Amino acid sequence: MENSNELKNLVKEKYAEIANQSKTVNEASCCGVGSCSGVDYTVFSEDYSKLKGYNPDADLGLGCGLPTEFALIKEGNVVIDLGSGAGNDAFVARAITGEKGKVIGIDFTDEMINKARDNADKLGFHNVEFRFGDIEKMPVAANKADVIISNCVLNLVPDKVKAFQEIFRVLKQSGHFSVSDIVASGELPASIKSGAELYAGCVSGAIKKEEYLDIIQKTGFENIRIQKERVIAIPDNIYLKFISEEELKKFKESGVNLISINVYADKPKSCCEPGSGCC
Repeated sequence: MENSNELKNLVKEKYAEIANQSKTVNEASCCGVGSCSGVDYTVFSEDYSKLKGYNPDADLGLGCGLPTEFALIKEGNVVIDLGSGAGNDAFVARAITGEKGKVIGIDFTDEMINKARDNADKLGFHNVEFRFGDIEKMPVAANKADVIISNCVLNLVPDKVKAFQEIFRVLKQSGHFSVSDIVASGELPASIKSGAELYAGCVSGAIKKEEYLDIIQKTGFENIRIQKERVIAIPDNIYLKFISEEELKKFKESGVNLISINVYADKPKSCCEPGSGCC
């Protein structure tokens, strides 16, 4: 597997391509980008169309859940959407927090930021802002957000410990997060974990569910709970682009599954920053 910077550049490249396509094109392709040479980026997605605030121009079919459905957003909240893409979850969050609230989307793909800003302009939203930035070092002051959401993005962050530390820093005391993400029910085989294209497709970046929850707990969060969980079925033809039939057979026999989870956790009401030794 490539180093951290190479992985980030790979993700930027793939999602820049996706930003320049419609959801219809993504779904018509067996890989989400271009020809049938890669991963189907829409295989994890759920239907947003009935949610208040949904805007089809912002929906590229890239999520793996509906984090706003569980995020307990209130009117007037400051909400931050990590990996905001074309603005899909940010606009749904804005419909809940209303004119008195604020939504900040963060993404490190220029094409996605531009697309999201164009969508916000078309909708006339003045309390939705999209910032270019890295989740491992957010361009946001400490204690800013009431709620943080994210949809199938944290599995793409190489340093997940740093990502959750940043979430902790940016949340207000007594704030909380609700994120949808991809995890594994066991250890993924090396043949899958080493696939760069599978990483960008949210597959090989998935860590074990127990490890994921342990990172959250060690960061200092409390009231950690899984709000929703479902097994993701990846078509064999996608795996076979990257691994052999024998490797695929062994993987299936192992019983390890990819799982979409929605995770909630609170930042304690009174606590200092991670690493200070007082929590």
